[in-house]
Amino acid sequence: MYKFIFTAFGDEIASSLDEQIEVLKKHGIEYLEFRSANGKNIADFTENEAKEVFKKLKDSGIKVSAIGSPIGKVDVNCDFEKYLDLFKHILNLAHILETKYIRIFSFYVPEGEEDKYTDVVIERLSKFTEIAKKENLVLLHENEKEIYGNNAERCFKILSTINSPNLRATFDPANFVQCKVEVYPHAFELLKDYIEYVHIKDAKFSDGSVTVAGEGDGRVKDVIETLKRMSFCGFLSIEPHLNNNLPGGGPENFAKAYRAIKKIIDEEGES
Repeated sequence: MYKFIFTAFGDEIASSLDEQIEVLKKHGIEYLEFRSANGKNIADFTENEAKEVFKKLKDSGIKVSAIGSPIGKVDVNCDFEKYLDLFKHILNLAHILETKYIRIFSFYVPEGEEDKYTDVVIERLSKFTEIAKKENLVLLHENEKEIYGNNAERCFKILSTINSPNLRATFDPANFVQCKVEVYPHAFELLKDYIEYVHIKDAKFSDGSVTVAGEGDGRVKDVIETLKRMSFCGFLSIEPHLNNNLPGGGPENFAKAYRAIKKIIDEEGES
């Protein structure tokens, strides 16, 4: 039997953590994918600030599903040893926020030279994974524009080569659409054994614009139906930045995004 647990990027509802909490509770959502609050990215939080956030969330009955970290969204030729300090800081914040999941990326690489950087990307992500394993944490690689893992084949290369329970996939249909990748069945079937977390947003091939689930070309209905058949148990994280309205979609767009994915799940029925 499948189990979908709703969570969301609160900073796409509002900058204010208080408003993020208010809207999540209004919709009966008990988890937050924490990326930023009050205009400050998680990577810039001190440990004491993270403790304050945790207390506020706990008092409100909200838990952290994952840290939406920016780790790996830097040039592949960065000073990696220095960058490891930031990575380790975010691992500490994960412990404070009592979540086992940390979203990461696979580095910006020069366009057209992705294959040239395969070894260095895998070496660096392997190092991240080794450290995360020691901390009993799980890294979630997200497919994203302009990074090494922007298509299904390179995502598979990363995940299958490192092949660790401490490095899994966050599957984002809209991001694949924006990279002109067929989401279903191609990307999904290639990556399904590694998918542990799903971002819920859709997009159109024509212009890359973001839509609610089911109104774009991300085949979200098929993804959800297949996850049910696979008895997937995990988080569906709602991203309501519709029509590329960044950094936040706002409470109204969040309500639209939430209703859309709920409708898809309910229409698919029990499996």
